[in-house]
Amino acid sequence: MSVDLKDAGVVITGAGRGIGEALARRFAAEGARLVLADVDSSVEAVASSLGAQAVVGDAASEDGVEALIAAARASLGEIDMYCANAGIAPMGGAEATEDVWARTWDVNVMSHVRAARALLPAWLERGRGHFLATVSAAGLLTSLGSAPYSVTKHGALAFAEWLLATYKHRGISVQALCPQGVRTKMYEDTGAGGKLLMGDSLIEAEQVADLVVEALRGEKFLILPHPEVADYYAARATQNDRWIAGMNKLQRKVEDLD
Repeated sequence: MSVDLKDAGVVITGAGRGIGEALARRFAAEGARLVLADVDSSVEAVASSLGAQAVVGDAASEDGVEALIAAARASLGEIDMYCANAGIAPMGGAEATEDVWARTWDVNVMSHVRAARALLPAWLERGRGHFLATVSAAGLLTSLGSAPYSVTKHGALAFAEWLLATYKHRGISVQALCPQGVRTKMYEDTGAGGKLLMGDSLIEAEQVADLVVEALRGEKFLILPHPEVADYYAARATQNDRWIAGMNKLQRKVEDLD
């Protein structure tokens, strides 16, 4: 499955800042040819600094995904790797509005589905293609404070697993990037609760990008910048009641901050 980034045609969504920008800079250093997408013009400065093409638009909507992939193919030829990195994490629980739930589902899950729908025919014909899904540790565990984020990241993980299980024998490789606390705007927006839950394990986006490049040389489906997440994931599966009780204890600590 090893992915050689030199001269590879790579698309990265959510590339205007955070993990997406860090991936773009690291991949460019490895010699990748890049098309960088984001919903706002922040991506243009990143692309300009790397000699890459920027596409400003909604990489979650069906039309937006199709437009992005068409632009990328026009620039790169074929797409060798697609990084479905864009994500949103609105705070709230069951009370979050229908619009919030729908938008989070679109960005965090359906953007992956729509990209795969557009990419798979050509990838299957040529017998290769790599899909990198930025899922978050929330997809393996949960995300206190944001039910929409937690639920949709579980969905993103499930879709990535399905892709690999279905198409691995036909040359399609898939990896799920599942970091915990990363110093990004999304982390800052979690407020005091997020800092309580993730502050001790916080790493930089550039560290995540370095680990992704290393993981692209291997075979592992899960990319875990925080290795302890594997232990949490195992505990969730094998000691589920105890794990939920522990998460509820953390929830009470968050509530005590209010």
